[in-house]
Amino acid sequence: MDGIVTDVAVGVKRGSDELLSSSLYNSPNSNMSGMVVTANGNDSKKLRVEDRMDCPPSRVLHIRKLPNEVTETEVIALGLPFGKVTNILMLKGKNQAFLELGTEEAAITMVNYYTAVTPHVRNVPVFIQYSNHKELKTDNALNQRAQAVLQAVTAVQAASTPTSGTTASESALTPAPSPVLRIIIDNMFYPVTLDVLQQIFSKFGTVMKIITFTKNNQFQALLQFNDPVNAQQAKLALDGQNIYNACCTLRIDFSKLVNLNVKYNNDKSRDYTRPELPAGDGQPSMDPSVAAAFNKDSSLLGTPTGMVAPYSSGGGFPSSLGFAQGGGALSPLSAAAAAAAAAGRVALSGVSGTSSVLLVSNLNEEMVTPQSLFTLFGVYGDAQRVKILYNKKDSALIQMADGNQAQLAMSHLNGQKMYGKIIRVTLSKHQTVQLPREGLDDQGLTKDFTNSPLHRFKKPGSKNFQNIFPPSATLHLSNIPQDITEEDLRVLFSNSGGTVKAFKFFQDHKMALLQMATVEEAIQALIDLHNYNMGDNHHLRVSFSKSTI
Repeated sequence: MDGIVTDVAVGVKRGSDELLSSSLYNSPNSNMSGMVVTANGNDSKKLRVEDRMDCPPSRVLHIRKLPNEVTETEVIALGLPFGKVTNILMLKGKNQAFLELGTEEAAITMVNYYTAVTPHVRNVPVFIQYSNHKELKTDNALNQRAQAVLQAVTAVQAASTPTSGTTASESALTPAPSPVLRIIIDNMFYPVTLDVLQQIFSKFGTVMKIITFTKNNQFQALLQFNDPVNAQQAKLALDGQNIYNACCTLRIDFSKLVNLNVKYNNDKSRDYTRPELPAGDGQPSMDPSVAAAFNKDSSLLGTPTGMVAPYSSGGGFPSSLGFAQGGGALSPLSAAAAAAAAAGRVALSGVSGTSSVLLVSNLNEEMVTPQSLFTLFGVYGDAQRVKILYNKKDSALIQMADGNQAQLAMSHLNGQKMYGKIIRVTLSKHQTVQLPREGLDDQGLTKDFTNSPLHRFKKPGSKNFQNIFPPSATLHLSNIPQDITEEDLRVLFSNSGGTVKAFKFFQDHKMALLQMATVEEAIQALIDLHNYNMGDNHHLRVSFSKSTI
């Protein structure tokens, strides 16, 4: 039995104390007693396993044949649709786990369900049977990580709003209402494509269909699994997770639809069960070899002919967004790679079909200038050209570096107040902003900022990619000269027409937080004072902050 004890691994050193009580290991009927482990403790073992129905029902279940990199979250997700999970023990060296449910009835429901429908974890079939143990005794001090994950999942489950008249634990027992999930991506700075969603969600079961669209200025998707339980598992594990570092947050709910009707296979919609569908909308159809591959393997990242796959392994990006070891968080792209994608190093505009040109309307035509629009929209991307319309001076066209930056600026700035008026930001039908013909005076209404030194996102991997926040009353100031005092900055920002409510220097005095009375005042201050010359060639940098003082 020593061979087993040393491989019980949830962050425990070899040769440590047993995680299960000795009674569990020494029980004559123990599942463990059927194991013969070779000297090197690897997976080459003989396993005498009773049929899952031979053992009497128990709320402790024995799960076998788990994939190597499985996380606690994924194992817990197997049990959550059926009731509260009260304990877990991972035997990672053996590709096994024990899962304890709150009631025997929940365990019976789970085993009965998975007898009819083989459970999959990361597309690998796993086997579930009753354990001979009536409860799982673990040393919580040695099993800390698994317990922490369990507590976190339980907290999320308890916090999620149950249906009226039911408790959280009761709602967990309710069967998943639909195999279709509605997915909203918050704070979508890096591009999220249909293929990225397919990679992430296929870890929880077979993804049948996906439809992506933009609604209320947000990227959304409907995604259909072949089974409601898989949808339930994916929702529990992924809701609230970030796809990439500090952005692209998944908000997941069940759709009222139970089946999606997909008419076209292209970069907006995909039916993985019908590869023969046309592309539609003038988009090239799928390569026949890709279509054939879809028949065999729904996890393949297919890309329509002639299009660039932003996340294909050939482009320097990981071809799979695997789970990190940190309790089920999605592993991010490297900052430089993601930054390159966001900065348009990958040909995103045109691939996604999203225009990089924005139409901004309801502007204050007495006050607005190309420079003020460049400064404000430059918080969310590198504005290339700005044109205030000659015959409609309350409207302007702004060309961003790519479609993703345009989406980001639109989602953050639509509905904000600029110079006293609520501005409207939508995607334009134009693909570029035309410069005036040479020799034609357009009264300075069009400006080309392509080579501006003030672009915040030119440099791949820049920290600016990590510090993009919605407009807020609190501003982050940086590049402050050492001899500038709090009073100097308070006076400067008060002169922009607002009231400074609070101020705080960072320790090194090169940075500070400054809070205006309203978001509108903060927007005005940023437009007026970003790149303000503080003397000795120190140009003040101003951005929105997520912090409060």
